Amino acid sequence: MDRIEGLIESLIVPASSRIVLLVLDGLGDLPHPEHGGATPLEAARTPNLDALAPAAAQGRLLPVAPGVTPGSGPGHLGLFGYDPLTHPVGRGVLEALGAGIALQPGDIAARANFCTRDAAGVVTDRRAGRIPTETCARLVERLQREAVRFEDVEVVLQAGKGHRFVAVLRGPGLGGEVSDADPHKEGKPIPAARPLADGVEHAKTARIVDAFIARAAQVLERESPANAAMMRGLSARPHFPGYHERFGLRAAAVAAYPMYRGVAELAGMDRYIPPSEDAAAAFAEVARVWADHDYVFVHIKGTDMAGEDGDFARKVAVIEEVDAALPRLLALQPDVLCITGDHSTPVMMRAHSWHPVPALVWSRLAFADGLPRFHEKHCRAGSLGTLASKDLIAVLLANAGRLDKFGA
Repeated sequence: MDRIEGLIESLIVPASSRIVLLVLDGLGDLPHPEHGGATPLEAARTPNLDALAPAAAQGRLLPVAPGVTPGSGPGHLGLFGYDPLTHPVGRGVLEALGAGIALQPGDIAARANFCTRDAAGVVTDRRAGRIPTETCARLVERLQREAVRFEDVEVVLQAGKGHRFVAVLRGPGLGGEVSDADPHKEGKPIPAARPLADGVEHAKTARIVDAFIARAAQVLERESPANAAMMRGLSARPHFPGYHERFGLRAAAVAAYPMYRGVAELAGMDRYIPPSEDAAAAFAEVARVWADHDYVFVHIKGTDMAGEDGDFARKVAVIEEVDAALPRLLALQPDVLCITGDHSTPVMMRAHSWHPVPALVWSRLAFADGLPRFHEKHCRAGSLGTLASKDLIAVLLANAGRLDKFGA
């Protein structure tokens, strides 16, 4: 724990105030030349956000460090107040925990997904056309019958959303320092996993991963478009203090996708799955659990998916959908409302980026910037300035009246 984390925790005071952290995944973007130089957040029609913005403080967040592009795990850990540089967590662990898999000592978890390969073994679509969740479940069932035992290691599989699934390697003598069996872009074959540290345990894990990938390709050979599988983010579960211990908060997470519930579990939050992926369903779930919690993290995935697909209009539509549902969240009368993203996913880049993320903090104690709208350009001028994401929790706690003064 760094000195700032210890300082914040030493200043915690009891309070009845409630905080909502609304995360639009991949919210940040760049001015788009084909859309008048606007970002999706700027181009969206957001009357409810426009009504909220003048009374709020705005600014920008750096998820990890200047110029560093974060994954979703580090991006959310920062938002939750954990320095991602000192609290490394593998993507596989987050997926497994979010999927409800109880990781045992020695387990190595991986995020896996179905993909499309051509006859030469080159990956032509890393997401297999974003196959439906039902198709994913059927294919995982096939693999469970035909590809779950290698040497003395069992591979525990669980279907996720769309093309994603979770794989947990369970057996003696495994290590988590292993590279991804994923090319990370189309046009390349699936690389062999390799140990990233000395030790027979890491070499054994790499060997098991490669065996699973090879067997999965045999089992799925006649399937289309999902005819192969990949693994990445291999890791063992870390342990660190949760929200109740650190901040005295009864925290909850409302997220449709397993990975984000996984980060929330590491932070000691109760996890809830909304009945669908739209904002209205997520906010209805927040209302259902509101009475039992004083901090609620709400995750919206659609903005990130649209950014990765290079779909400007769809990213705008997701933002507008969130805005239309926002009165349901405001009706709960949170004392503090923060709206931001875990990272930027610019439409032009079709990927995560290092660009700062827009952030809005509303409370009766917030400095009212008087800015008419919430978007990247206004956030550059806001009173929050540019913060490290890990410092956002202190701002939210202070606005909630949950931090005492420092010193006499």
